[in-house]
Amino acid sequence: MRHALFALSLAVFSIGCGYHTAGSAAHLPKTVHVLAIPTFQNATQSYHTEVAFTQQVIREFSSRTPYKLVAGNDPDADATLAGTVTSFQVVPLTYNSQTGQSSSFLVTIRARVILTDRNHKILYKNSSYLFREQYETTQDLVSFIQEDPAAVQRISQDFARAVVSDILESF
Repeated sequence: MRHALFALSLAVFSIGCGYHTAGSAAHLPKTVHVLAIPTFQNATQSYHTEVAFTQQVIREFSSRTPYKLVAGNDPDADATLAGTVTSFQVVPLTYNSQTGQSSSFLVTIRARVILTDRNHKILYKNSSYLFREQYETTQDLVSFIQEDPAAVQRISQDFARAVVSDILESF
């Protein structure tokens, strides 16, 4: 009797733990085979941030899913993922005590995405993605490299991983 109760409780707990194999839990219906990803909108003054975000999302979907991806709007696509970079902010974090110049910055980017099927039914929506990346400036003007584009690139990779995971996984 003890063994039967133990086996039953183990079965109940393993069913409810949320475990699943990669790709088995999806918010997308099985009818989605072609996914259109138009260039995201940019509601900020940051230059080409929306392009980096769009490219990384396309790269992440292509590496993790079997969907056929279409750049731009396509009326024949089964679903369309639209995104908007809603906020872009660079704030100084630390200052060089000798020069008084900023020595590190924090880049904060907010974005939203919406995934709709061909009948405009919302399959997934998140209006509150928030990502931050810190970078330090080079004090040597001869070898100066502007670091904020690299920070945006790193944020766009994190954003793409998060978006694709959120759409594919049911956690």
